[in-house]
Amino acid sequence: MKKLSVGLVLLVFGIYAKAQDSQIKQDSTRRIDEVHVNRMVKKKIETEMKMSVSVDEFLASSENISFIKRGAYAWEPLLNNMSSERTNLTIDGMHIFGACTDKMDPITSYVESNNLSAIDITSGQAGSMHGSTVSGSIDLKRKSTPFSLDPKWSGAYQTGFEWNNKQFFNMGNLSYSDDKFVADGSISFRKAGNYADGHNDEVKHSQYHKFNTSLGMAYKTSPLSALRVDAIFDMAKDVGFPALPMDLWLSRALITSASYKQMFEDGLVKVWDSKIYFNAVEHYMDDTTRPENLVHMDMPGWSTTYGLVSKINLKKDDYASEIQLNAYENVSIAEMRMYPQDRNNRTMFAYSWPWVTTRYVGLSMNNAWEISDKSQVNVGGALGLNYNHAKYVEFNWIFHPGTPQEKTRFLPSLHANYQLNFDSFNFSAGTGYGHRAPSVSEGYGYYIYNSFDRYDYIGNPDLKNEISYEMNASLGFKKEKVGIEVKANYFYIQNYIVGRILNMGSPMNYQSVGVKGYTSLDHATLFNFSIGGHYDILQNLQWKGLLTYARGQDDRGGNLPFIRPLSYQTSVHFTHHKIGFQTSLNGDFTQNNYSPEYGEDKTSSYKIWNVSADYRFNIKNCKAVVQVGAENLWNEYYSTYADWGNIPRMGRNIFTSLKVGF
Repeated sequence: MKKLSVGLVLLVFGIYAKAQDSQIKQDSTRRIDEVHVNRMVKKKIETEMKMSVSVDEFLASSENISFIKRGAYAWEPLLNNMSSERTNLTIDGMHIFGACTDKMDPITSYVESNNLSAIDITSGQAGSMHGSTVSGSIDLKRKSTPFSLDPKWSGAYQTGFEWNNKQFFNMGNLSYSDDKFVADGSISFRKAGNYADGHNDEVKHSQYHKFNTSLGMAYKTSPLSALRVDAIFDMAKDVGFPALPMDLWLSRALITSASYKQMFEDGLVKVWDSKIYFNAVEHYMDDTTRPENLVHMDMPGWSTTYGLVSKINLKKDDYASEIQLNAYENVSIAEMRMYPQDRNNRTMFAYSWPWVTTRYVGLSMNNAWEISDKSQVNVGGALGLNYNHAKYVEFNWIFHPGTPQEKTRFLPSLHANYQLNFDSFNFSAGTGYGHRAPSVSEGYGYYIYNSFDRYDYIGNPDLKNEISYEMNASLGFKKEKVGIEVKANYFYIQNYIVGRILNMGSPMNYQSVGVKGYTSLDHATLFNFSIGGHYDILQNLQWKGLLTYARGQDDRGGNLPFIRPLSYQTSVHFTHHKIGFQTSLNGDFTQNNYSPEYGEDKTSSYKIWNVSADYRFNIKNCKAVVQVGAENLWNEYYSTYADWGNIPRMGRNIFTSLKVGF
């Protein structure tokens, strides 16, 4: 077993700051808020229906995020119905890349809900602050307790059990703060067995074990500056993926950073925040638990990233701006090893990621002008430089003879938005333009087996940049008791990257039916629409509802894969003193616009009814809440458009949890 290659690169950079301490009389913990000018949706890590949610379950409650599921663990997020290659996924702005060619370790799988404070979801080119994107960005914000005048301790402990898959979890976090020092720590453990579907049949290989811990410490170096270091360690073992021919033996991630923040009372510059980071991921897929496989395979992968993020916030009168510098280097390695029944005799070895180095540096800016007290204009853009180098380029030469070992791409981005608020109405309209470089798999992948359509995939280093043209608009109305909002966006994407059948090459995996190579369509279009509302029926009785629709087509009018059909969510929430009750109904309509060319088939409509109740009470100086509920109360047997290989979802699940905080 290879070990993580752990090393730290010391980056030296200077920060000049002029803080006038004489103007600070009494509050040595004074904070100047950062100025956010991009149109992001900041979501806290909690839901009204279930308080013991995982990060994936929480994100699934968002109106513009859905998931590809290959099991009960590590779901692949789809923002605006686009795959994770087209989305910026970051933790506090840090780029982290998974080590699995099957995308079984998105970075959302390497954090837990108790070491996050919020998630920033930004749609389209407005999400280019952290790098090139098409669909937008998802930034996971870690907990960071503010300094306090007096020493203060806070913390929480949460435990619970879910009956369907016998999942047991424990999560705890503890924080300390005073006027000079802050410490945040968390730990969590989850263990789940195989779940049962709506026919009460066991879905084999759906178990998982997960351990996660984090530590962050900050020290106030002056009244307006602070130094902070953070680390997250995550480990998952014995993770089954029922939709794949193999499972996860082990994955580990180490995510570290050191940052320095300087705030200013006077002048145009308000905040300068700089961070260096290092993260390493290792991921080991194998089919040891699949004796039915005629030929056994191991697929280990490694991903190591060093990076720098430096951000300046500006504010003067009606103008605000964010300027951010991003730079990172990533090395991605993935191997494919085949064996007969006797694993001592290896019969085949190949690099499915042939030691691909990616270097990126980008400068991005968002600007906001308040034209009046009712209207605002946002304009921004980014310019990135992306460099790739394949160490073992001979794997690419098999299908693309003479392709260069190195590739440099320029990735520009622009976006603009207008917002208007008058009386009870709000309106916004915007546009965007941006480039995206092919991912490591799209550019350099070698015989990556896709169990969805049963083809081996080959990368193409000569692919053109994807170029996105975007329009978006929203209209909302809000009164004291009622609110409604309509949102829509449209993407026209040139050089849209897909896999197409190759006339050369033979399948390497005995389960494959052929070989596909990544290529570019002339263009593809994608339209997303949602309408949501809420109504306060009584002071303690509220209703919420959401309806979403999406349509994706290629340049020949064919359907794009993994586009969500018409779907709905509706819920009622009731509170009375210390008691709360929630019930919801959600589902998808029949997926008629599916794509057989990309391995999809028709999925039927379904509806899921959930209920939960909670009771809040005090234990001395601690606040506590106990909750019990049921998901899929009708025990419906169903599979959605995004369930890999039509694996059935979980049937009826009774859950309970207890949370105590101080």
